[in-house]
Amino acid sequence: MDRLELVTRNTEEIVTVEELKALLDNKTHPRCYVGYETSGKVHLGHMLTANKLLDLQNAGFDVVVLLADLHAFLNEKGSLEEVRKIADYNRDCFMALGLDPEKTEFVYGTDYQLQPEYMLKILQMARNTTLNRARRSMDEVSRNSENPMVSQMIYPLMQAVDIADLKVDLAVGGIDQRKIHMLAREELPRLGLPAPICMHTPLIPGLDGQKMSSSKGNNIAVDEPAEEVAKKIKNAFCPAKVVEDNPVLAICKYHVFPRIEGGMTVKRPAKFGGDVSYQNYEALEADFVSGAMHPQDLKKAAAEYMIEILAPVREKMA
Repeated sequence: MDRLELVTRNTEEIVTVEELKALLDNKTHPRCYVGYETSGKVHLGHMLTANKLLDLQNAGFDVVVLLADLHAFLNEKGSLEEVRKIADYNRDCFMALGLDPEKTEFVYGTDYQLQPEYMLKILQMARNTTLNRARRSMDEVSRNSENPMVSQMIYPLMQAVDIADLKVDLAVGGIDQRKIHMLAREELPRLGLPAPICMHTPLIPGLDGQKMSSSKGNNIAVDEPAEEVAKKIKNAFCPAKVVEDNPVLAICKYHVFPRIEGGMTVKRPAKFGGDVSYQNYEALEADFVSGAMHPQDLKKAAAEYMIEILAPVREKMA
């Protein structure tokens, strides 16, 4: 797998691919970041962007993880003390997931976002951004989208300025971050600051096939006990031959194949065809769609691999 393929795999959108290629051609160690609102358990949704950071790290990028405690406070996720404590937990989880602490810069938002220079940039951007634009950019991530607080309108402006202050070339996030990233690309140049390249990963469905949400309990936390991981995947939505909104297939595509060398083996009794190995996700999906792979066999294999993958997190957080 060449450098560009490693950097771009399992992404939904890159704005723009041409800019990314130029960055890779002209800079040996570009700088990338993801900002994580420190509001609760790290789950498989967060892990998808963490996997992408690992790809980028392996491709020579310098990785920055923003533990966005002040963002979480503004988005009504807890007191400053509560979200800072969660930030420490998040940092430990991401290190256990494989981000090298020697090569990853972990930054707390409250360490720099209250400085006068930072706040002046926020106020300058506020003069250039309409209330409607700020509100639209928060549609996908706001806790109170129907009746947002003024603090939540400041949130996307801060995220844009974070990109500039952290001096990153590439901003990474789920596709739900797209509107905020586009705001940054348009508004930062008006402050005399460079526009970032933006990389968006898909949003994987929750275990019930609906939108993943911590409040719904339809996800898997990365430090959950092995038996709970197995139970949740066993009961997950996984209709035969259906790919759309299938969380078990998504787990295989975005979590198992990127982390397990040599592909994935589904163990089955001989009377059901015996064990079958897949070198890539596409072959697994093809068998599932054709009916050659039964949902229960797929669930069992996915659970076994996820228990193995998440073992370092359980051990570190125990």
